Amino acid sequence: MKALILAGGSGTRLYPVTVVINKHFLPIYNKPMIYYPLSLVMLLGIREVLFVVNPEDLEGFRKLFGSGENLGMSISYTVQHSPRGLADGLRLAEEFAGSDSLCMMLGDNIFFGHELVNIMKEARRDIEQNGGAYVFGYYVNDPKRFGIVEFDEEGRVVSLEEKPEEPKSNYAVTGMYFYDNHAIEIAKSIEPSWRGELEITSVNEEYLRQGSLKVKLLGRGFAWFDTGTHRSFLEASSFIETIENKTGLMIGCIEEIAYRNGWIDRASLLKAAERLDKTDYGTYLKKVAEGEIF
Repeated sequence: MKALILAGGSGTRLYPVTVVINKHFLPIYNKPMIYYPLSLVMLLGIREVLFVVNPEDLEGFRKLFGSGENLGMSISYTVQHSPRGLADGLRLAEEFAGSDSLCMMLGDNIFFGHELVNIMKEARRDIEQNGGAYVFGYYVNDPKRFGIVEFDEEGRVVSLEEKPEEPKSNYAVTGMYFYDNHAIEIAKSIEPSWRGELEITSVNEEYLRQGSLKVKLLGRGFAWFDTGTHRSFLEASSFIETIENKTGLMIGCIEEIAYRNGWIDRASLLKAAERLDKTDYGTYLKKVAEGEIF
């Protein structure tokens, strides 16, 4: 399985902040927003990642991550010249994916939960063994903002709808998707919605029609933030700050994860720490390298 992280778009809901900067570079507490979805991909053990980015932001992403060598990864980039919808990202990933399955993450989504990585690994195993699509639902108070999934009385998925005026449930499909390789052909076959976009909901609907869509609900032990609005952006930052200050452990620290995965050695971790030696982030990396944080 390879990973696809969508980091394009215009970020209009965060204007005027994002008029001159891509929202994925903005800090969620103490690190760029884009670190968080990348960290989850790394925790899954996936080393090959493709970022879908705007043409004007390509060099910024390359400056931030390069080829991924410093993390023991292979990171590449493809340009989305106009915001054509999430499913367009699957189209753009065709050459990168080859014959592999995909974990697709939205660059502005942040997840947290004690069993989150185990649940993601379960989804990966299911897709690699059985194919199909595997997505996650989360209860929200503002369902008109999201793609919504409807269940029957026995918990089976009945329908999916993108940003409905009259939502049939309060369960939103989060920005984390696991697909077999067939997703790319499905994405190439769908038509733009009334919004003029290639909707990821249309891809999921096709898997539902084929009887190969799984939806797992993330319950009270999980937090999910779609940081596309000023309020959710602030909420996510406050949440990360609270967890990190209470535990002394960082969320989304990509160098630490690379080190613990065995992808980089102690010398590489210390080199990263030295580059950030005037920051709490750099101090934290030194503590990890010295074995002070387990």
